[in-house]
Amino acid sequence: MDFKMLVAIFVVSLFARIPTSSAWGTDGHYMVCKIAQSYLTSTASSAVLKLLPSSANGDLASMCSWADNVRTTYPWSSALHYIDTPDNLCTYSYSRDCHDSAGAAGRCVVGAINNYTSQLRTYPSTTYNLTQALLFLSHFMGDVHQPLHVGFTTDAGGNSITVYWYNVQTNLHSVWDTKIITTSESNYFGNDVNKMSDSIKANITSTQISQWNSCGSSTSACADSFASESIQQACSYAYKDAPNGAYLSDSTKLKEAVRWMAPSLSDLPIQLEDDTQAGTEIDGVSWKNATGHTWHSNRD
Repeated sequence: MDFKMLVAIFVVSLFARIPTSSAWGTDGHYMVCKIAQSYLTSTASSAVLKLLPSSANGDLASMCSWADNVRTTYPWSSALHYIDTPDNLCTYSYSRDCHDSAGAAGRCVVGAINNYTSQLRTYPSTTYNLTQALLFLSHFMGDVHQPLHVGFTTDAGGNSITVYWYNVQTNLHSVWDTKIITTSESNYFGNDVNKMSDSIKANITSTQISQWNSCGSSTSACADSFASESIQQACSYAYKDAPNGAYLSDSTKLKEAVRWMAPSLSDLPIQLEDDTQAGTEIDGVSWKNATGHTWHSNRD
């Protein structure tokens, strides 16, 4: 498939779930948090600055991959990065799907978002480690917007589907996780993640922000809607015409999606809408009311 075509698809739904490595690539998470911090209200921004470790120098984006980096330290957290859904149903149900491999309810990315949002809403009077809550939540808000982080059980979110990206063997998850981003950075942004992030932000409209924050005041309803959108996008775009052995750089795969995204193809740098969506929703969901159980969190 032509690179611009795949980028167009990627605009629709960003990244994917990894059960054997880390969630998005580092740059994907970095951009989500950079955009998110720029949209925080003054109250939320002040709280974030107080909660960030001193090593971050006030930069949330620099810590946005922390949740991946502590998987060895906190092996319990692996199940919180994704959701397994029944193969080919293309639907998500919290009661059916939000559990870990041992069947423990609530241990999935949506459950984690709900948990850490609840903890942050106790700010500033709390017994929770709100720095960790902030870092986990910021990361998981990115993960839930990756289509394959709410993927099929059998293929582990595309990890077991071998594909070729510009003739180099990889897996479907990796393509949506990192390859599209790094190729975009190289081709259009001089390998500068900040330029790419700034370009994404420049294309955000007030209408989009309003739509992204329209799920209401219920945290659980918001997170459930994010997961439902992701599995639908996974089926419509990420999994579509991507069997084992597919060559994604030169096939005609996803032509329908290219037509659907035609308005966004008129200009590059590309608009990675779900990246920005994840970023703006961090503020809307986590800090709307900000003025339990702390999971000691194995798999992406």
